[in-house]
Amino acid sequence: QSFLEFDYVLPFSYYEKTNSWILNFAKDSWDSNSFQMYTLLQEGATKEDVDQSIAKIISDNNPKAPTLRLFLHPMSKWRLHSNFDEGKNTGGQIVYVRLFTAIAVFVLIIACINFMNLATARSESRAREVGIRKSIGSRRKELIFQFLGESISITLISFIIAVVLVELVLPGYNTLVQKTISISYSDPIVWLVSISFILVIGILAGSYPSFYLSSFEPVKVLKGKINAGKGGSTPRQVLVVLQFGFSIFLLVGTIVIYQQIQHVKNRDMGYDRENLIQIWTNGELLNNFTTIRNELVNTGAVESVCKSNSPVTAIFSNAEVKWQGMPTDHRVAFSTIATEYDYTKTMGIKMIEGRDFAREFNDTLSVVINQAAVDLMGMESPIGKKLEINKTQFEIVGVVPNIVMGSPYSPVEPMTLLFDPSWSSTVTIRLSKTNDLTSSLAKVESVFKKLNPNYPFQYRFTDTDFQKKFTDINLISRLAGVFAGLAILITSLGLFGLAAFTAEQRTKEVGIRKVMGASVSSLVMLISKDFSKLVIIAFVIASPFAWWFLNSFLERYTYRIQIAWWVLAGVGAFALLLALLIVSTQAFKAAKANPSNSLRSE
Repeated sequence: QSFLEFDYVLPFSYYEKTNSWILNFAKDSWDSNSFQMYTLLQEGATKEDVDQSIAKIISDNNPKAPTLRLFLHPMSKWRLHSNFDEGKNTGGQIVYVRLFTAIAVFVLIIACINFMNLATARSESRAREVGIRKSIGSRRKELIFQFLGESISITLISFIIAVVLVELVLPGYNTLVQKTISISYSDPIVWLVSISFILVIGILAGSYPSFYLSSFEPVKVLKGKINAGKGGSTPRQVLVVLQFGFSIFLLVGTIVIYQQIQHVKNRDMGYDRENLIQIWTNGELLNNFTTIRNELVNTGAVESVCKSNSPVTAIFSNAEVKWQGMPTDHRVAFSTIATEYDYTKTMGIKMIEGRDFAREFNDTLSVVINQAAVDLMGMESPIGKKLEINKTQFEIVGVVPNIVMGSPYSPVEPMTLLFDPSWSSTVTIRLSKTNDLTSSLAKVESVFKKLNPNYPFQYRFTDTDFQKKFTDINLISRLAGVFAGLAILITSLGLFGLAAFTAEQRTKEVGIRKVMGASVSSLVMLISKDFSKLVIIAFVIASPFAWWFLNSFLERYTYRIQIAWWVLAGVGAFALLLALLIVSTQAFKAAKANPSNSLRSE
């Protein structure tokens, strides 16, 4: 269950032997931030004390102070609290936990509202019972406990059904979220939480009906002078507004999240992902890279080959950078990619200015920077300018567009491309677009197996790695859609029952109006308009709240959409049409009924 997933563990000394750049630079450089360090604190030691000790060690060995502040972060918080901004924790996956907890609460509230609405709407059938019980001495307190007990019993039955449904749905859910989740029925905490949950939901759903039903006066009820169903019409209307408000909010959220995903997927990433594969190599394969490149190109299945210290979908290193005119109190770190020839050609990156690393030049001390670096440094003509990287002077020979290598939701960071073949372990290959993909991969594998038969041939498509960046938010989108659909379904069922009861309550009124010459369409409109008003009120209340909440949610993404007015308007129109469709079916049924049946007793 650890987030540290690996196939095997090797001593760090082996990594040093096979990666010369560590011995040449990273091991003794106080400006290197290429590795994570894991520390087991002694009993009684605090994070704050150790953070201060780390800061002192770095300050003593690097008086000019490092670009980045190093500090400890408990592993217990890595899973849910892994985002940082300038050294301050800004959350992480915990945002999604809170989001779906809130959505689940919303759906539960909608279900509770359904129960309240239908219980009070059908209260006429219980009114005589209340009148008789009160007349023979039952106190209101006893009636309240009785109705609450019934509500808790219904919740218990619902809980049992829910457990069965969870067991049936759980395999599919595990497939959806790509996890293995199970319920530990032997854990007493599970039962304690379940019992508490049943009691809270039962009391919450049954509280209003209990107090409402127990308030009937026995004399009026037994004389038929009280219309129990109409007595709670105003609270029922408020509850219908809440139901539709929650449903509108969830539906708007689902659409906005989907739009945000598509917006980022359509972002210009600065390189061409099509037919690009990445292969991790080491040892003999790296030492014979020139041979590998030549043989791969000669197969006809490959257009171009390059190597770098990281794939184009990730950044593994950064370095402190200085330039002429930089403020003396300024400290800046640029993302660093170590590569060699044909990097921009293989990645499909177009040069904005200058050139890429070329064989006819000695590019050991040359650097290519991206547009974000140019903008940060304020250089109008960067070609030929000097850049100090980790206390070594480099000459800028080229400028590339902003390449999105990190989070697709964040702005592109300043980046440098350094010519350093010894630091590169990722081979990137652009396959020919005219050849069959399976055949091309087979030819590439044959070249690698020929040069090192014992080394496993493992490759990854760059586009697949890119799509993995959307795993979390794609999951959020699907789950939000499921919750929104569930909320709409529950709301629709409740509205259907309430509309049926309302139509039944107004049967005599409809009959009289029909006898007086009212048309079926006018009668349908008469019954439907009250519910339409409630949906419109729900839309007016929910829309500003949804806009504010979703804007707050999107603020965590620098590259984001603006919520369009038509999304809110479209969802409002959908909710109104859905309500009209549901109510109209019941209203039409009442309007088409023979008025003599409803007026016979009059």
